[in-house]
Amino acid sequence: MADSFGPAPDEEDEGVDGPGAHAGPSRKEPIRVLVVDDHALFRRGLEIVLAQEEDIQVIGEAGDGAEAVDKAADLLPDIVLMDVRMPKRGGIEACTSIKEVAPSAKIIMLTISDEEADLYEAIKAGATGYLLKEISTDEVATAIRAVADGQSQISPSMASKLLTEFKSMIQRTDERRLVPAPRLTDRELEVLKLVATGMNNRDIAKELFISENTVKNHVRNILEKLQLHSRMEAVVYAMREKILDLEIR
Repeated sequence: MADSFGPAPDEEDEGVDGPGAHAGPSRKEPIRVLVVDDHALFRRGLEIVLAQEEDIQVIGEAGDGAEAVDKAADLLPDIVLMDVRMPKRGGIEACTSIKEVAPSAKIIMLTISDEEADLYEAIKAGATGYLLKEISTDEVATAIRAVADGQSQISPSMASKLLTEFKSMIQRTDERRLVPAPRLTDRELEVLKLVATGMNNRDIAKELFISENTVKNHVRNILEKLQLHSRMEAVVYAMREKILDLEIR
Protein backbone atom coordinates (compact mmCIF):
# COMPACT_ATOMS: atom_id res chain seq x y z
CA MET A 1 0.00 0.00 0.00
CA ALA A 2 1.30 3.43 -0.91
CA ASP A 3 1.75 6.34 1.44
CA SER A 4 -0.54 9.24 0.60
CA PHE A 5 0.44 12.83 1.17
CA GLY A 6 -2.80 14.82 0.96
CA PRO A 7 -3.48 18.55 0.60
CA ALA A 8 -2.90 21.05 3.36
CA PRO A 9 -5.28 20.99 6.36
CA ASP A 10 -7.09 24.15 5.29
CA GLU A 11 -7.95 22.56 1.95
CA GLU A 12 -8.99 19.05 3.02
CA ASP A 13 -8.82 16.84 6.06
CA GLU A 14 -5.28 16.47 7.27
CA GLY A 15 -3.70 13.06 7.44
CA VAL A 16 -1.42 10.51 5.87
CA ASP A 17 -3.74 7.86 4.54
CA GLY A 18 -3.41 4.68 2.55
CA PRO A 19 -4.61 4.78 -1.03
CA GLY A 20 -8.02 3.43 -0.15
CA ALA A 21 -8.74 5.90 2.63
CA HIS A 22 -9.81 8.84 0.53
CA ALA A 23 -12.09 8.36 -2.45
CA GLY A 24 -12.16 12.05 -3.37
CA PRO A 25 -15.03 14.08 -4.80
CA SER A 26 -17.53 12.50 -7.17
CA ARG A 27 -16.71 12.95 -10.86
CA LYS A 28 -18.91 13.42 -13.88
CA GLU A 29 -16.25 12.10 -16.25
CA PRO A 30 -13.98 9.05 -15.80
CA ILE A 31 -10.27 9.50 -15.09
CA ARG A 32 -8.51 9.21 -18.44
CA VAL A 33 -5.36 7.08 -18.19
CA LEU A 34 -2.44 6.51 -20.56
CA VAL A 35 -0.56 3.25 -19.82
CA VAL A 36 3.15 3.23 -20.70
CA ASP A 37 5.30 0.09 -20.38
CA ASP A 38 7.64 -1.75 -22.73
CA HIS A 39 5.98 -5.11 -21.96
CA ALA A 40 2.81 -5.54 -24.01
CA LEU A 41 1.51 -8.28 -21.73
CA PHE A 42 1.84 -6.01 -18.67
CA ARG A 43 0.04 -3.18 -20.49
CA ARG A 44 -2.76 -5.53 -21.46
CA GLY A 45 -3.06 -6.80 -17.90
CA LEU A 46 -3.40 -3.26 -16.57
CA GLU A 47 -6.03 -2.44 -19.17
CA ILE A 48 -8.08 -5.49 -18.19
CA VAL A 49 -7.85 -4.64 -14.49
CA LEU A 50 -8.67 -0.95 -14.95
CA ALA A 51 -11.55 -1.71 -17.36
CA GLN A 52 -13.42 -3.06 -14.34
CA GLU A 53 -13.37 0.39 -12.71
CA GLU A 54 -16.33 2.53 -13.75
CA ASP A 55 -14.54 5.79 -12.98
CA ILE A 56 -11.31 4.97 -14.84
CA GLN A 57 -10.87 4.79 -18.61
CA VAL A 58 -7.69 3.65 -20.37
CA ILE A 59 -7.54 5.92 -23.43
CA GLY A 60 -4.24 4.72 -24.88
CA GLU A 61 -0.98 2.87 -24.41
CA ALA A 62 2.66 3.29 -25.35
CA GLY A 63 5.66 0.98 -25.39
CA ASP A 64 8.42 3.50 -24.65
CA GLY A 65 9.00 7.04 -23.44
CA ALA A 66 9.20 8.62 -26.91
CA GLU A 67 5.84 7.15 -27.90
CA ALA A 68 4.43 8.20 -24.54
CA VAL A 69 5.24 11.86 -25.19
CA ASP A 70 3.50 11.74 -28.59
CA LYS A 71 0.45 9.97 -27.17
CA ALA A 72 0.23 12.39 -24.23
CA ALA A 73 0.28 15.36 -26.62
CA ASP A 74 -2.52 13.83 -28.73
CA LEU A 75 -4.72 12.39 -25.98
CA LEU A 76 -4.12 14.82 -23.06
CA PRO A 77 -4.68 12.17 -20.36
CA ASP A 78 -5.47 12.95 -16.74
CA ILE A 79 -3.01 10.30 -15.51
CA VAL A 80 0.05 8.74 -17.14
CA LEU A 81 0.93 5.38 -15.59
CA MET A 82 4.52 4.81 -16.70
CA ASP A 83 7.49 2.50 -16.17
CA VAL A 84 10.94 3.92 -15.39
CA ARG A 85 13.22 1.66 -17.45
CA MET A 86 12.20 1.46 -21.12
CA PRO A 87 14.02 1.33 -24.47
CA LYS A 88 14.51 4.37 -26.75
CA ARG A 89 13.53 6.80 -24.02
CA GLY A 90 13.13 6.09 -20.32
CA GLY A 91 10.17 7.09 -18.20
CA ILE A 92 11.99 9.74 -16.17
CA GLU A 93 13.26 11.55 -19.26
CA ALA A 94 9.80 11.27 -20.83
CA CYS A 95 8.24 12.65 -17.65
CA THR A 96 9.71 16.11 -18.21
CA SER A 97 8.56 16.23 -21.83
CA ILE A 98 5.08 15.01 -20.98
CA LYS A 99 4.70 17.83 -18.44
CA GLU A 100 5.53 20.25 -21.27
CA VAL A 101 3.10 18.88 -23.87
CA ALA A 102 0.33 17.97 -21.41
CA PRO A 103 0.78 20.20 -18.32
CA SER A 104 -2.41 19.02 -16.64
CA ALA A 105 -1.40 15.34 -16.80
CA LYS A 106 -0.22 13.77 -13.55
CA ILE A 107 2.40 11.06 -13.79
CA ILE A 108 2.65 7.91 -11.68
CA MET A 109 5.81 5.85 -12.09
CA LEU A 110 4.94 2.14 -11.78
CA THR A 111 8.19 0.21 -11.77
CA ILE A 112 10.30 -2.59 -10.35
CA SER A 113 13.13 -0.13 -9.65
CA ASP A 114 13.58 0.53 -5.95
CA GLU A 115 16.75 2.54 -6.49
CA GLU A 116 16.85 5.83 -4.63
CA ALA A 117 18.34 7.68 -7.59
CA ASP A 118 15.35 6.77 -9.77
CA LEU A 119 12.94 7.95 -7.08
CA TYR A 120 14.67 11.33 -6.66
CA GLU A 121 15.02 11.90 -10.40
CA ALA A 122 11.36 10.99 -11.00
CA ILE A 123 10.19 13.48 -8.38
CA LYS A 124 12.43 16.19 -9.80
CA ALA A 125 11.10 15.44 -13.28
CA GLY A 126 7.55 16.08 -12.09
CA ALA A 127 6.16 12.66 -11.16
CA THR A 128 3.35 12.76 -8.60
CA GLY A 129 3.57 9.10 -7.67
CA TYR A 130 6.20 6.37 -7.45
CA LEU A 131 4.85 2.85 -6.95
CA LEU A 132 6.57 -0.51 -7.10
CA LYS A 133 5.01 -3.22 -9.23
CA GLU A 134 4.68 -5.41 -6.15
CA ILE A 135 1.46 -3.56 -5.21
CA SER A 136 -1.90 -5.26 -5.76
CA THR A 137 -4.13 -4.53 -8.73
CA ASP A 138 -6.71 -2.90 -6.44
CA GLU A 139 -4.06 -0.49 -5.18
CA VAL A 140 -3.24 0.65 -8.71
CA ALA A 141 -6.80 1.88 -9.26
CA THR A 142 -6.92 3.47 -5.82
CA ALA A 143 -3.61 5.24 -6.41
CA ILE A 144 -4.89 6.62 -9.71
CA ARG A 145 -7.93 8.08 -7.93
CA ALA A 146 -5.79 9.56 -5.16
CA VAL A 147 -3.41 11.27 -7.58
CA ALA A 148 -6.33 12.54 -9.65
CA ASP A 149 -7.67 14.08 -6.40
CA GLY A 150 -4.42 15.96 -5.86
CA GLN A 151 -2.54 13.60 -3.56
CA SER A 152 0.91 12.08 -4.03
CA GLN A 153 1.49 8.34 -3.87
CA ILE A 154 4.78 6.70 -2.91
CA SER A 155 5.33 3.07 -1.98
CA PRO A 156 6.15 2.86 1.76
CA SER A 157 9.66 1.49 1.26
CA MET A 158 10.47 4.31 -1.16
CA ALA A 159 8.86 6.93 1.09
CA SER A 160 11.16 5.80 3.88
CA LYS A 161 14.19 6.31 1.62
CA LEU A 162 12.91 9.74 0.64
CA LEU A 163 12.48 10.82 4.26
CA THR A 164 15.95 9.52 5.07
CA GLU A 165 17.39 11.62 2.27
CA PHE A 166 15.49 14.70 3.45
CA LYS A 167 16.89 14.21 6.94
CA SER A 168 20.38 13.90 5.49
CA MET A 169 19.87 17.09 3.49
CA ILE A 170 18.66 18.93 6.58
CA GLN A 171 21.68 17.71 8.55
CA ARG A 172 24.02 18.96 5.82
CA THR A 173 22.15 22.27 5.82
CA ASP A 174 22.52 22.55 9.60
CA GLU A 175 26.26 21.97 9.26
CA ARG A 176 26.50 24.70 6.66
CA ARG A 177 24.60 27.10 8.93
CA LEU A 178 27.74 27.29 11.09
CA VAL A 179 29.21 29.32 8.22
CA PRO A 180 27.49 32.59 7.21
CA ALA A 181 25.01 31.81 4.45
CA PRO A 182 25.88 33.19 1.01
CA ARG A 183 23.86 36.24 0.09
CA LEU A 184 21.34 35.74 -2.70
CA THR A 185 20.13 38.63 -4.81
CA ASP A 186 16.49 39.68 -4.63
CA ARG A 187 15.87 38.08 -8.02
CA GLU A 188 17.56 34.84 -6.95
CA LEU A 189 15.35 34.74 -3.85
CA GLU A 190 12.28 35.19 -6.05
CA VAL A 191 13.41 32.32 -8.26
CA LEU A 192 14.19 30.11 -5.25
CA LYS A 193 10.72 30.69 -3.79
CA LEU A 194 9.11 29.63 -7.06
CA VAL A 195 11.39 26.59 -7.38
CA ALA A 196 10.31 25.57 -3.88
CA THR A 197 6.64 25.70 -4.92
CA GLY A 198 7.34 23.12 -7.61
CA MET A 199 7.37 25.40 -10.65
CA ASN A 200 9.49 24.41 -13.63
CA ASN A 201 11.76 26.86 -15.43
CA ARG A 202 9.17 27.72 -18.07
CA ASP A 203 6.50 28.60 -15.49
CA ILE A 204 8.99 30.63 -13.46
CA ALA A 205 9.95 32.57 -16.58
CA LYS A 206 6.30 33.41 -17.25
CA GLU A 207 5.70 34.39 -13.63
CA LEU A 208 8.68 36.75 -13.49
CA PHE A 209 8.45 37.96 -17.12
CA ILE A 210 11.99 36.83 -17.94
CA SER A 211 13.41 34.31 -20.40
CA GLU A 212 13.72 30.62 -19.62
CA ASN A 213 17.49 30.84 -20.15
CA THR A 214 17.66 33.60 -17.53
CA VAL A 215 15.82 31.36 -15.10
CA LYS A 216 18.29 28.52 -15.79
CA ASN A 217 21.17 30.89 -15.08
CA HIS A 218 19.60 32.03 -11.81
CA VAL A 219 19.01 28.42 -10.70
CA ARG A 220 22.60 27.51 -11.54
CA ASN A 221 23.89 30.54 -9.59
CA ILE A 222 21.68 29.68 -6.61
CA LEU A 223 22.95 26.10 -6.46
CA GLU A 224 26.56 27.26 -6.79
CA LYS A 225 26.24 29.92 -4.09
CA LEU A 226 24.51 27.56 -1.66
CA GLN A 227 26.80 24.65 -2.56
CA LEU A 228 23.81 22.45 -3.41
CA HIS A 229 23.52 19.84 -6.11
CA SER A 230 19.84 19.72 -7.02
CA ARG A 231 16.56 21.60 -6.98
CA MET A 232 15.33 19.21 -4.28
CA GLU A 233 18.12 20.33 -1.97
CA ALA A 234 17.26 23.94 -2.79
CA VAL A 235 13.65 23.29 -1.67
CA VAL A 236 14.88 21.86 1.64
CA TYR A 237 17.18 24.86 2.08
CA ALA A 238 14.29 27.24 1.40
CA MET A 239 12.17 25.53 4.04
CA ARG A 240 14.94 25.42 6.62
CA GLU A 241 15.80 29.08 6.10
CA LYS A 242 12.09 29.99 6.23
CA ILE A 243 12.36 31.52 2.77
CA LEU A 244 9.18 29.62 2.02
CA ASP A 245 6.62 29.00 4.72
CA LEU A 246 6.42 25.20 4.44
CA GLU A 247 6.69 22.58 7.11
CA ILE A 248 8.43 19.22 6.91
CA ARG A 249 6.32 16.62 8.68
